[in-house]
Amino acid sequence: MARLEQYVGVGQRQMRCGYTTGTCAAAATRGAATLLLSGVCLPAVTVRTPAGVDVVADLEEWSRGAGWVQCAVRKDAGDDPDVTDGALVYACVSLAEGKRGIRIDGGPGVGRVTRTGLDQPVGAAAINHVPRQMIREQALTACAEAGYAGGLDVVVSIPAGVELAARTFNPRLGIEGGISVLGTSGIVRPMSEDALVASLELEMRVQREAGWRDLLVAPGNYGRDFAADTLGLDVGPCIQCSNYLGATIDAAVRLGFRSLLFVGAFGKMVKVAAGIMNTHSRVADGRRETLAAHAAMAGADRDLVAKIMGSATTDEVLPWLGEAGILRETMGSLAAALERQLSHRAGSGLEVQAVFFSPAWGELGRTSGAGELLDRLRGDEGTQR
Repeated sequence: MARLEQYVGVGQRQMRCGYTTGTCAAAATRGAATLLLSGVCLPAVTVRTPAGVDVVADLEEWSRGAGWVQCAVRKDAGDDPDVTDGALVYACVSLAEGKRGIRIDGGPGVGRVTRTGLDQPVGAAAINHVPRQMIREQALTACAEAGYAGGLDVVVSIPAGVELAARTFNPRLGIEGGISVLGTSGIVRPMSEDALVASLELEMRVQREAGWRDLLVAPGNYGRDFAADTLGLDVGPCIQCSNYLGATIDAAVRLGFRSLLFVGAFGKMVKVAAGIMNTHSRVADGRRETLAAHAAMAGADRDLVAKIMGSATTDEVLPWLGEAGILRETMGSLAAALERQLSHRAGSGLEVQAVFFSPAWGELGRTSGAGELLDRLRGDEGTQR
């Protein structure tokens, strides 16, 4: 299999880039259309991606019949942990008698759009506009080389897509029956934060298009479970933002949400109380320093502050604060700081509240308006929409 030998720095490593499902579909289209129209069976094709990078893709799994040819390209995600890595992406190209132009649709394993707010309209195959343009360009190139002026139908299929879709955002986004054919650059850049944030914003856009104005957000599964099991919230529309709390707030402002309620584990929300809006450990930590400062303001003596600075985890500190009689005061101070940081990031157009907890200790604190927002989210009078 041809490899894309392009690398990017991620942390202290050089990691190899790959190519998107859209690039695979475009390459498979070129191969199938060339054999159909010119009778030439290419071993590989070169696709110029929107990023300006040439990808050489091997062609596999040939089949043909009366007026149609199908072949496949195997997805190469490089060093990115992409669930579609190694999957075969097929393009079946057939003659469209009496028609002109290129028509593109999805076959088995390519999802269908069932909700508004996505790149394609409801009912369409989940093949985004950039891959569609790449597929169209490759089909037209094959037509020009063969001197063919008629129409072509291109059906993209990913047989493994139904199974793979369960490991993606697609079911939450309203894409049913398979995966999406994606990619804006044609290139997969390993562990791209931009791609993760874009997926997050897309999920939020779908919720906004569905009419939600108040949004429940949890950094991870712990927060989602606490929201459901302890706070009694409907977590069906819950957004999981991972480390990207600041980016989530920014997207909520752009999309016109009325409010966000973050429900997060104590250790992560301590970082946010210090103004750290990307909570990944490689970006910043500051948990000990933040806890020590708020404990000191609540009355901790020098020995306790030093003990906090030497702690291994945030949960380790909680019994020490309890023994010193300052747990409630410290959590209250942290909640106030958290509210200031969230409000500062959001500005005046978006209400942002938060609840933070420990699995062992339960709820530890909340911002001043969190109770009212919780009532609104629990209500059945439609104020979420």
